[in-house]
Amino acid sequence: MEEKYYKYAELLLKKGLCIKEGEPLVISAPIESFPFVRVLTKVAMELGVRDIYFDYYDDEIKHTLLKYYDEDDIKKCMFWNKSIHDKYAEKNGAFLFLVDANPNSMGDIKTEKLKFASVYSLKTRKLYREKQENNQIDWCIAAVATEAWSKLLFPNDVLSLEKLWDVIFDICLINTKNPLKSWEEKMKLNREQCCKLNDLKIKELHYTNSLGTNLTVNLDKRALWCGGSSLIGDRELIVNLPTEEVFTTPNKFETNGIVYSSLPLVHSGVLIKDICLEFCDGKVVKYDASVGREELGNILSVDSESSMLGEIALVDKNSKIANSNMLFFETLYDENASCHIAVGMGFKECIDGSSDFSDEQLETIGYNKSRGHVDIMIGTDDLKITAITFEEKEIILFEDGSFKI
Repeated sequence: MEEKYYKYAELLLKKGLCIKEGEPLVISAPIESFPFVRVLTKVAMELGVRDIYFDYYDDEIKHTLLKYYDEDDIKKCMFWNKSIHDKYAEKNGAFLFLVDANPNSMGDIKTEKLKFASVYSLKTRKLYREKQENNQIDWCIAAVATEAWSKLLFPNDVLSLEKLWDVIFDICLINTKNPLKSWEEKMKLNREQCCKLNDLKIKELHYTNSLGTNLTVNLDKRALWCGGSSLIGDRELIVNLPTEEVFTTPNKFETNGIVYSSLPLVHSGVLIKDICLEFCDGKVVKYDASVGREELGNILSVDSESSMLGEIALVDKNSKIANSNMLFFETLYDENASCHIAVGMGFKECIDGSSDFSDEQLETIGYNKSRGHVDIMIGTDDLKITAITFEEKEIILFEDGSFKI
């Protein structure tokens, strides 16, 4: 296990963050992942990092605190007051977010309190979010195995923790001869798929499937399809590890129709199932869920643009994660098993020339500047996506859940 920990740590730091010698580093991780963080720290030191801030969290402690805390207490607690992120953003530090899954860990906490804590956490790291949005900061999200998550996926198995680590290592290509090279080859194919989509000059996408999805999404003529890697200066970072998607930012004003989720979503420790969203002129005008409807309402009401789209992403049903036939209850993994949309903030990297645009120009072309960003999985085995180009050509992009280009 120690050898695979080391390879995984190398992958996250060398490919995920492309860490530079002397670069400050923030590691956000569940307390239970301490054995892996020890190895991660060793690798970081070997790569010349000297300034590391360890930002630990624990769902059980957070739950206990939220049962008793009022809003003033929440503002003082490190679990939600993330002003330290701004301090490291000011130093141009790198940020590694290690996540796990614990569905319904906050299921009995009042939704108003969860919403306050979530929104407040976003407000306390304004500089970090600005730099992240403008691709001025190094960041990466990856998963670590924990007891609660492993028991959820492998109940009644005494080796559940080891099994989950094995799944993570397999999906992240740690079991290949050279994980770093394997990811270079994977990202090359991902970039080629983006080039194909960009060459089509897509104006409109129409989604349909047997769940009842009938959704039309429009793109601005400057929209770019991007992949799992991002350019920060002259370095290519893989900000989500693993990643299977190609994505773009739609015109937030021009989404119409109805869409149904295909996989559950866990948000702020609350499970949300069977999501249904109805859009009219960009905004969600009706929403429902069989479980977690109140939390879905929280997601859609963070601000005036959190009920509008900021991302659409394409993922072939034959992705490595999808072929694992596992529901992970963690968006990082589940979104890479399924086509998805995201309500909330868009990506400036997906708008050609955006660095030269004023806020007013970005608004005109429909860029979503919400504080929130939540992915909702909508891919199915029978998903069909038809594209209309700016030259009025009709192209089938997806059929039966797979790319057709």
